Amino acid sequence: MAGNRIYRGHVERQPRSVSDKTVAGAYLPGTFVVEGATTLTQATAFGPGLLLLSDRDYYSLGALDSSDPLKVPYAAGDSGVAYELNPNDRFNAAVAAATYTFGQELTVGAAGRLVAAATGNVVVALCRSPGAKAAGDLVDVTIANFYTKP
Repeated sequence: MAGNRIYRGHVERQPRSVSDKTVAGAYLPGTFVVEGATTLTQATAFGPGLLLLSDRDYYSLGALDSSDPLKVPYAAGDSGVAYELNPNDRFNAAVAAATYTFGQELTVGAAGRLVAAATGNVVVALCRSPGAKAAGDLVDVTIANFYTKP
């Protein structure tokens, strides 16, 4: 993990967030969700309304242990906080189990986790934390100006 928060950008500029919706299931911070009229639902592919579920830093006791807000899922019905995605923003995001390279193109896959983008997928982010990752590991990514991988 590249840090202890989801948003990794400058403190002077916080990204816009959505905080008036409930989560539809038990979702971990750092996974991608889709914004609906009243809920945030886990994403399984790129689509409209894509957001990145934030941590709840106000839950933190300051220790990176099993009670850290990055490791505790939201419960269904909790008020969620999710970031809007803008090109060049830096975040920690969950990935599927695989080995990633620096600059690798990533898209949204199962459980709201990033996976390697294949030809024809919409590229959502670029990897900044290369190496072998377990399912659900958080990696440092830069949000792409969404494009279809040739």
